[in-house]
Amino acid sequence: MNVGIDGFSFYTPKYFLPLQTLALARQVDPQKYLRGLGQYRMAVLPPDEDVVTMGANAAVNLLNKHSLDDVDLLLFATESAIDQSKAGGLFIHGLLKLSERCRVVELKQACYSGVFGLQLAVSFIKSKMAKKVLLITSDNARYGLATAGESSQGAAAVALLITENPRITALEEQAAFCSFDTMDFFKPNYMSEAIVDGHYSCTVYLNFLKKTWQIYQDETGLGLNDFSAFCFHIPVPRLVEKAYQQLDKHSALFHQEALLYYSRHIGNSYTASFFLGLASLLEQSSCDFTGQRLGCYSYGSGSSSEFFSMIVQPNYKKHLNTDYHMHLLENRIELDIKRYEEFYDFNLLDHVNGCSIPCTVHSGYYRLVKISNHQRIYALHTQQKDLERQVVDEKFYIF
Repeated sequence: MNVGIDGFSFYTPKYFLPLQTLALARQVDPQKYLRGLGQYRMAVLPPDEDVVTMGANAAVNLLNKHSLDDVDLLLFATESAIDQSKAGGLFIHGLLKLSERCRVVELKQACYSGVFGLQLAVSFIKSKMAKKVLLITSDNARYGLATAGESSQGAAAVALLITENPRITALEEQAAFCSFDTMDFFKPNYMSEAIVDGHYSCTVYLNFLKKTWQIYQDETGLGLNDFSAFCFHIPVPRLVEKAYQQLDKHSALFHQEALLYYSRHIGNSYTASFFLGLASLLEQSSCDFTGQRLGCYSYGSGSSSEFFSMIVQPNYKKHLNTDYHMHLLENRIELDIKRYEEFYDFNLLDHVNGCSIPCTVHSGYYRLVKISNHQRIYALHTQQKDLERQVVDEKFYIF
């Protein structure tokens, strides 16, 4: 039975900050970001969006090509959880008006939980415990203003429909995985930003790649020549360039630019970044990957990793969302440093007793409207015309 990705769509906020602008504001040589990280822009989440709105906005575009009526399992992978009990996916389930006959679960293990969600979805379908699975990966990477990690922030969500007889990629059964207790990256409950040892985390990422790749080769008998391209978790593009070199120094540029295109313009998106790379590889490469094997590496700090593979399906290009994704990236609004910092400084933890959320007009199809009695209230953005004129804090901008 072939099971895998039948459709996917990503969403990223409609605001971005050029890393050159950030570098100049922080009195850093721009090349430290542009070349040192291999990243050019980072997506910036406005006050009226969060991981729920991004996830719902990513999923709503799937409705243009797919029916979600038979979805009976919704998996929501994030490390930017909005509640320590209730799954963020339940908000999305309600916004999308999915069937009540649907399991909804939130998954967490740093950036790895999205790929674990993919494997879980495939297992549920193969065991006949689910017909269709909607997997949503959504994250907002925050490291703090003027910190060492500020330049590697970003935000995005990817929604994937997992089915039998998929039209984009089918997962192969064998996978290699490993876990080890590390403290390269973590976010205590009492903090809104992560604590990260960047150099150590990059070292662990590459070491886990070496381990899982070797295990995968030993267990499958496959080698580099059996793969047409590779897809990696992308914290920053420069780290993935090193990952290519670690696998094979002679083919370091093999489809590398296609894989990294979206991430260079969005930044880190934690659980979503692997799937953002997959979308970029399939949509930005001029090659036809039909029938070919993709090698896939996922890493989640703390740490867990997995190497697996998938086969690209016939006519897959007809089921991609290239035009939509490019339109999304090309029609974002550039922020200056002042507006970026104002967006960043709006903290919902300062308004736990209730507040209306400043409306930034260019939010997605869904937006966060207010906090009331400790509850997040979401709505269609198109229904908020009067609200836009009434509740905007003076320090925020209406575009």
